[in-house]
Amino acid sequence: MSRVTEVRYVGYAVPDLEAERAFYRDVWKLKEVQDEDGLVYFATQGHDELYVARLRQADERRIDVVALAADSNEDVDALHEQVVASGCKIISAPHELDQFGGGYGFRFFNPDGIEMEISAGVERGSARELEEREAIPEKISHVVFHSPQHKEITQWFIDTLGFRLSDWIGDFMSLIRCNSAHHRIAFLPGPACLNHVAYDMPNVDEMMRGLKRLRRDGFDTVWGPGRHTAGENTFSYFVTPNGFAVEYTAELEEVDDDNWEPRTFKPAPDIMDQWGTGVGGPQTMPRPEADPGLFKPAGV
Repeated sequence: MSRVTEVRYVGYAVPDLEAERAFYRDVWKLKEVQDEDGLVYFATQGHDELYVARLRQADERRIDVVALAADSNEDVDALHEQVVASGCKIISAPHELDQFGGGYGFRFFNPDGIEMEISAGVERGSARELEEREAIPEKISHVVFHSPQHKEITQWFIDTLGFRLSDWIGDFMSLIRCNSAHHRIAFLPGPACLNHVAYDMPNVDEMMRGLKRLRRDGFDTVWGPGRHTAGENTFSYFVTPNGFAVEYTAELEEVDDDNWEPRTFKPAPDIMDQWGTGVGGPQTMPRPEADPGLFKPAGV
């Protein structure tokens, strides 16, 4: 079975483009790599993914697309067939992409109506070894969604896109992977929308230094710093000027993809934050609301 192998980027529509742009460039410390046709693209400096975030100006705040990677054009074609067979609506069949970075891919609505893209052969960017105390993101880590059918959509990602279950927290949070990282996608109950996008920091010290910079620049943590149990990763969550949650994380667990046995953790405060140090909690994150772009093609 062909499977997705990585998370590539998230595309956002925002009412205040310049504020979001300045946040990602000057505070979050991504590098702006393209500005064309009203779309602004950002990459991390520690990885060669061409871009990990894309912004555009819009009257309404929404998620335009969440893009995933496959290893080859043949895998893209096979995944397209699997998505079609699952009954999901296709937005565009596999074709040569004319967007920044090119590649070969297709778009569809997942069962909740969030627009997704699967692609291969996208141009690679530049990467460099990050220096100590730069405190900037190394690469994109994972994406967490809310879903009104969180159990069913978890199984859909497993059956249709080839993800594998890593862990459950109670019966309300699933964590699934598409490579050796403990999780690249996770689901929580709620209206269909994004919960947050996480970025890997080189280590815990660099995450804490990044937290200091965010606080200095007026963006305090809404939750953190702490360490999760499922995945063992550290965390600090923030909110962008347009209201999207983002995370600095470090030390996400690497697993034996073929032999990992999923676990179920009993919900408890020290499961979500085993240190018990984090200011705030899940209740201090942005309130989930159904994304206004559900089942509406972004067109870009």
